[in-house]
Amino acid sequence: MNRYNAAKILPATDDLKRRYSNVKYPSILPSSTDIYVYTTLGDRYDVLAVNYYNDSSLWWIISRANPSQPTDSLHPIAGSQIRIPAPGRIAGITSEYKNINKY
Repeated sequence: MNRYNAAKILPATDDLKRRYSNVKYPSILPSSTDIYVYTTLGDRYDVLAVNYYNDSSLWWIISRANPSQPTDSLHPIAGSQIRIPAPGRIAGITSEYKNINKY
């Protein structure tokens, strides 16, 4: 699932530059089925997504589930505990994402 598919191209303005709408993300509340791991140096959200979901494009789910981590990096802080939403929750999360972005 390419998360940028939900970005809509907005109508051109006087300067004729192309602009995109903001992508909205669902809240990913904790669940008793979620997985908690301690990160190590070099961990990346896309690699964790492959390990847990078999899909690197779902990295944003792990990132959004951990708002205390830096939002401008694919790397969580080494040594911190992060929450990985359970694989059984992915269909619901991606469905909600599609619904709020109407894609």
